[in-house]
Amino acid sequence: MISVEDALTRIFALVSPVGTETVGLADAHRRVLRKPVVATRNQPPFAASSMDGYAVCDPVRPSQRMQVIGEAAAGHAFEGVITLGQALRIFTGAPMPIGANRVIIQEDVIRDGDVITVRDSLDGARYIRDEGIDFKAGFTLDAPRRLTPSDLALIAAMNIAELSVSKRPTVAIISSGDELVMPGETPRPDQIIASNVFALKALAEQEGASARILPIASDTEDSLHAVLALAEGADLVITIGGASVGDHDLVGPVLEKRGAKRSFYKVAMRPGKPLMAGTLAGSLVLGLPGNPVSAIVCGHVFMRPALRALQGLAAAPMITNVAKVTVDLPANGPRAHYMRAMLGAGPTITPLPNQDSSLLRLLTTAQALMIRPPHDRPRKAGEQMQYISLETC
Repeated sequence: MISVEDALTRIFALVSPVGTETVGLADAHRRVLRKPVVATRNQPPFAASSMDGYAVCDPVRPSQRMQVIGEAAAGHAFEGVITLGQALRIFTGAPMPIGANRVIIQEDVIRDGDVITVRDSLDGARYIRDEGIDFKAGFTLDAPRRLTPSDLALIAAMNIAELSVSKRPTVAIISSGDELVMPGETPRPDQIIASNVFALKALAEQEGASARILPIASDTEDSLHAVLALAEGADLVITIGGASVGDHDLVGPVLEKRGAKRSFYKVAMRPGKPLMAGTLAGSLVLGLPGNPVSAIVCGHVFMRPALRALQGLAAAPMITNVAKVTVDLPANGPRAHYMRAMLGAGPTITPLPNQDSSLLRLLTTAQALMIRPPHDRPRKAGEQMQYISLETC
């Protein structure tokens, strides 16, 4: 067995980022930007009023009277020049006129027709957003990065309409086993419903991939060959179950016959020990355990980072946070333990009492995977523990 860290390193060594494509800004949310974006203009592109009021030329004093000579609104600039003793009615976002260097807010004046009188409440603020105060032409938004809603607003303000992003990695997901049927079918008394494929498909799509669930492969080599043939061309092939060493575990031998090159088999973790990784005809292959919780945990720990690396993001483990554990914990064994847990204020973290890896219902209630390193010493309530959040999935 190898460590989780070693397994991730070996997986990343098998990854080559997918190509790029150009998409419109409206279709770029959560896509991975692959080429830096450079602003073509200043933001704001002109000095603008930050309040409703009157644009004037300093100096200005309380009780001073000024003639209002016009008006400016957002999108409607005043074409003239402001001189001492003059004022321009101006609204938020309107360009500052030539000659004006401050705005008196409307609460600080009394208007009578086309004359304003400055109140004693006059303050010293300018109420002007200077040209380029947000960013200037040439400002660069670096890549690679997963594009957020705020990123898209920024890029739009930079006057960029199209972006170079990673193509969506294609993922083929294969369950194997005579005991499996799809939801909605009528299982025999000795059969169960294939469930983890749907979680893995959802996880892959949340990471920006295009995922498809292939037919269930039965426990024959011919069936596995036929279903694996349907996965040809995928960037990532996920197999679930059948990767152990029992008489009915045929995934490894069939992959080998199809020319797969295995990087490793078995990881020192629980749940998820019987994990396999390799390549097949240019595709990354991850062989996940058949146990539902084991497969989903491995999806978080290994599949999600692999998909990020495929899109050109940093080859790195999932981000971990820390929280104070609320209960005493005994010493851990030789395998890293990813414990389903609940999060609380503080933050605190509480492992669920039953960690049986077949219990999907408990995984549904879990908010985090608390990580116990191999051979971790006993822990007391209040100690800090690392965890991977499941709430952002």
